[in-house]
Amino acid sequence: MRYFVVAALILIIASLFSALYYVYKDRGTGSKRAVRALTIRVALSVSLFLMLVISIQMGWITGGRI
Repeated sequence: MRYFVVAALILIIASLFSALYYVYKDRGTGSKRAVRALTIRVALSVSLFLMLVISIQMGWITGGRI
């Protein structure tokens, strides 16, 4: 589970930086690439949050050592 969370966080950060890149590269062209990258980031964040809540409820994650 730990590797899944780390991988999801890396994907979220990569999506955030790709949106930043598209904001600067597509300045004034009306491109939707930055919006799409931010939408993916939000979807990944919500999915990770829900997965963590479900994992805690199912007992897959305990409050012990990390």
